[in-house]
Amino acid sequence: MKNKILVVAAHPDDEVLGCGGVMAKYASSCDIYIAILGEGISSRYEKKGKSIEKDIIKLQEKSKKVGKLLGAKQSFFFGFPDNKFDTIAFLDIVKKIEELIAKIKPEIIYTHHAGDLNIDHRITFQAVLTAARPIFPNPVKKIYSFEVLSSTEWSQQKIEKVFVPNVYEDIYPVFNKKIKALKIYKSEMREFPHPRSLVGAKVIAQKRGMEAGLKCAEAFDLIRWIK
Repeated sequence: MKNKILVVAAHPDDEVLGCGGVMAKYASSCDIYIAILGEGISSRYEKKGKSIEKDIIKLQEKSKKVGKLLGAKQSFFFGFPDNKFDTIAFLDIVKKIEELIAKIKPEIIYTHHAGDLNIDHRITFQAVLTAARPIFPNPVKKIYSFEVLSSTEWSQQKIEKVFVPNVYEDIYPVFNKKIKALKIYKSEMREFPHPRSLVGAKVIAQKRGMEAGLKCAEAFDLIRWIK
């Protein structure tokens, strides 16, 4: 039986920036599911209207295309307001993740780093940790946090908040697929030297690779491992 991996991201493109390589790497040996909690776009608009609803749908379609490219079995969208997770009852977010865990029964979860600058990222981490708390018969055995360019490194770099990876995944054989996925999210990417750029994605992959003696890597913080 294949292991099941659940990737929980706050916004469309976070899942690729954080662990797109891992998804592509393990798609043939694991069942991979993606949960996008927020719609990821409304903070750019002053007022809601038809145009924003159309843009949200377009972004979701891009996310579905990305999921298929990376080998995910299914993508889930919850539509929480962009950069406003702190205006939603925390329990409502936790419940959605709990329901998904109960449905999918993943052994492994990848999600955001607790110290990210973006408020939605931080709340996503806390909600995942709450929903996946080790109460029998919770199926989750491993929880990893990933880094997202222009959020993780932009946070206050104090020791209690800084991202300190302790797991490195060799993604050199699948790195081009990660770049293809980011190109699908063209509207979410920026021009170099902005970190959330194609060049930025290559630089961080090479940097993490060098830290582990690899050509290309994604780095993670292992939060919990139940053997």
